[in-house]
Amino acid sequence: MIVTRELHVKSKGEYDVLDITGAVARAVIDSKIVAGIVTIFCPGSTGGLTTIEFEDGVVRDLQQVLDEITPPDRNYRHHLRWHDDNGHSHIRAALIGPSLTVPIVGSDLTLGDWQQIVFCDFDTSPRARTLILQIIGE
Repeated sequence: MIVTRELHVKSKGEYDVLDITGAVARAVIDSKIVAGIVTIFCPGSTGGLTTIEFEDGVVRDLQQVLDEITPPDRNYRHHLRWHDDNGHSHIRAALIGPSLTVPIVGSDLTLGDWQQIVFCDFDTSPRARTLILQIIGE
């Protein structure tokens, strides 16, 4: 069986990291799928999905590393083409990736004790996003 759901989130932009674990877990339970996988996908090119221990220190550490790799004040060719300010947002999203797949066992997400599913909004302004959840299994 395949069940597709949407998850609507609002972000502040500028590296806003949102814990969506609970919402994904509820969608899995509501799907009635006991064993399988859930894939979470972010349409768009400035958002990413990953797992992390969702606590301020680790969230800030990740931001610091991304700032070092893709500094916001760098001169990106994307800015020249589109006359905007989010070249670093696109690069960060490409590095983190637009999707994440988690196994489901006994209707539960198989995450570690300190592992949460997070959506990272790298764009430079607030956004309303629709994430796609595809739950596959039996």
